[in-house]
Order: sequence, then C-alpha cells, then structure tokens
Amino acid sequence: MSQKVLITGANGQLGKELVELFTEKGFEVYGFGRDKMDITNQAQVEEIISAVKPNIVLHSAAHTKVDLAESEPEQAYLINAYGTRNVAVAAEAVGAKLVYVSTDYVFDGTNDEPYNEFSPTSPLGVYGKSKLAGEQFVRDLHSRFFIVRTSWVYGKHGNNFVKTMLKLGKEKEELSVVADQIGCPTYTLDLANSILALVDTRKYGVYHISNGGSCSWYEFAKAIFEETQINVKLKPCTTEDFPRPAARPAYSVFKHMSLKMNGFEEPRHWKSGLRHFLTQ
Repeated sequence: MSQKVLITGANGQLGKELVELFTEKGFEVYGFGRDKMDITNQAQVEEIISAVKPNIVLHSAAHTKVDLAESEPEQAYLINAYGTRNVAVAAEAVGAKLVYVSTDYVFDGTNDEPYNEFSPTSPLGVYGKSKLAGEQFVRDLHSRFFIVRTSWVYGKHGNNFVKTMLKLGKEKEELSVVADQIGCPTYTLDLANSILALVDTRKYGVYHISNGGSCSWYEFAKAIFEETQINVKLKPCTTEDFPRPAARPAYSVFKHMSLKMNGFEEPRHWKSGLRHFLTQ
C-alpha cells in the first residue's frame, strides 16, 4: 500500500517540486494550495487532514514576502505561526509525521562560522520571528517532526534569484549585486530529495538543508552568468546601497551537522546544483 503524503503550499516553488518528486516515487500525493486549503482556517485544516489521513504532512506553505512582513506583521504571524500550529495539531491528531520548512532567517547573521542546528536563534525581522514561532508550535504540539531550515531557494517553479538574474542579464549591460551577504544557495530538487530521505526514517529533529559551500549574492550571480555565457558587467555593491524594509542576516551559512550525524547524504555543492538546474 502506498503511503499518503499531504503537501501544503503545493503551488509554491518548493511545493510543486515536492508534489512532482513524491508522485514520481509512488506516494499517494494530496497537494493543497491556498485556494483549496487555507492554513489559517483551523476547522478547514482539521477537516481536510482528518479526511485524507496522510502518513506524512509536508508543510511548505508560508508568508515568504520578507519586506512586506515588516508592514503586515499580523498577517505574517497568522500564516507562519498560527497556520503552522493548525497544521501541526491536525497532523498530530491523525498520527502523521510532519515536515516544517523553516529558514536561515531565524539567525541574526552575526556569526563568523557556519550555524549548526543547535546554534542559538535570534531573528532580525518579522519574517524570521514568525517562522521561528512556527518552529516553536511544531515542537510544542507535534511528537514526530522534522524542522527543515533552508536558504536562498531556487528551482524551476516560481520566481527566484536565478530566474531574475537570467532575465536581467538579457535586458541590461550592467548589474549591481550585493556582495556583503553570505549564504548557501539551495536547489529545490536537492532539497526535496533530502526531505524524501528524512521522512523514510524516525530520525526526528532539526535539520539544516542547503547545497554545499557558500557564496555572496554577487558570487552567485557571477556563477549564473559564467555558466550561461551571458555577457553582463557585474558590479559588487553593499547592503546599504539597496535599503530594504527588512534587515537581512549578513552571514547565514549552514553547517549540515544533523544530516551528517544521522547518516544522511549532504546535498551536492551549490555550483553543481546550479549547473544541473541551468542545463535542465
């Protein structure tokens, strides 16, 4: 009998990737976007999850507009904290394993070495704080969870940095890209495969999942243009040159300690992931 998996945020860039991968691997997949299941509506969430009775719930729905969250904090908390509570409570009630997709924004970026899963959290903005509140609800209300923190996500679905650079590279001769924020790019296909490996086990806990290595946004852009042979003049700039409503962590590099210690394979280097994405 195939396992049932319910996916929230199924229309998002990671959600679509999860729907495709889990379907391909023979799971019975139930994907829900906001139009079919509003995670902020507790009665609706409980009704759907109790009807489907999934073995696994992959919770990728979120309020991800980092700058907008600063001006609408209640909306961010409603979705990322209480929405996550609703999913956690309903998943626990049917005995499903739960994966909650979180973020590198739970850290303030003041570290000078990679963050492991036990590093103290201290988010800078509303987005990070609301995602951390979601983590806390998962810990408090669910007994079999995987909290998966990820960063700098891109893939074939939705809008992301790689697609933006490819578009701008064709339109402009010169581009300025921030060079003083360092992090780990994450290819949705590699992230989805790591999640697939996790849910097959009972090795619950917090995991940092990104591609290997780290870079600045400027170095990331440079690699994108080198791989695609797009000729564009790239200029490094600072975060201060591009003021945004929400503060970003200056350094949010992950150490994949939980993956390593629990015997999981670490995702490939970010440059290999990027190459695979661009050739697909």
